Amino acid sequence: MSVVPSRPLNRRFCAAPMMSWSDTHCRYFWRLLSKHTVLYTEMITTGALIHGDQQRFLHYHPAEHPLALQLGGSNPAELALCARMAEDAGYDEVNLNCGCPSERVQNNKIGACLMTEPHLVAECVAAMKEAVGIPVTVKHRIGVDEMDDYDSMRHFVDTVASAGCQTFIVHARKAWLKGLSPKENRDIPPLQYDRVTHLKRERPDLEIVINGGITTIEQSQALLKELDGVMVGREVYTNPYLLAQVDQQLYGDETTAVTRLDVLDAFSDYVADELKRGIALKHMTRHILGLFQGVPGARQFRRVISEQAHRPGAGLEVLAAARQAIVEGATAYPFAEV
Repeated sequence: MSVVPSRPLNRRFCAAPMMSWSDTHCRYFWRLLSKHTVLYTEMITTGALIHGDQQRFLHYHPAEHPLALQLGGSNPAELALCARMAEDAGYDEVNLNCGCPSERVQNNKIGACLMTEPHLVAECVAAMKEAVGIPVTVKHRIGVDEMDDYDSMRHFVDTVASAGCQTFIVHARKAWLKGLSPKENRDIPPLQYDRVTHLKRERPDLEIVINGGITTIEQSQALLKELDGVMVGREVYTNPYLLAQVDQQLYGDETTAVTRLDVLDAFSDYVADELKRGIALKHMTRHILGLFQGVPGARQFRRVISEQAHRPGAGLEVLAAARQAIVEGATAYPFAEV
């Protein structure tokens, strides 16, 4: 039986889908820092989901909501099937990736190359919306290769919106499908926020969320004066405590922000449960290395985890030792906030 979210998603702040990073352990950790941030899975291709281990790909902890599943694909029937799987699994949104610049996915007509085929994307969105009751959204770039003028992006958005998509997450860089690696595509093409804000002004009825180069709450607040939401990727991974400010500063939540040590203790409880399930410690602790960034003892915290978490049989004693490094740092610098 399908599970429909009980309330509309508030995408004012979103944590980006990131391959090899935003897995279920990472998302659970992020949720300890912010209860309002909308979380996105890594991109899962339709082929992997249909023919692979569905339980593994769709698994998440109930605490991760609000949570969206990002799909990669271009076959409307396959995307509709996978969207139904997402809804049946309880996801709050299904997102179609039209922004990944990897040559590997291009060969399967996945990602940014789809921007050159807006009518196909519209067919995919229409099929997905017909299949599910949860929101169907699209994440895309401002352009791709030589198709980098504003009118082409607007045509893409208008065509896909005509199929019923109301939410567009726009990475404010174009993608070069030839000549740049996925990593280079995250840095080399210049950011052009003005194109995204112009799109919102021209299409006020659409929900427009901006992605790319956002690193601070202040920057997010400024962008939210013109846009419906912001999506942050690498910064929330390398400096996750940024998320601890989101609920209060961007959602108006009056609760007190959690401390880093409280988050570490809560994550340790989660780790204890996952260890019992047979999950190796290293798969979980790799996501928390940046938690104490800028805090006395942070370097030793990272060193303990990096050197010990990968060892066979490693357990909670590693987190306890890493925590002690922070406590000792706070003792040496009593005015540090941990």
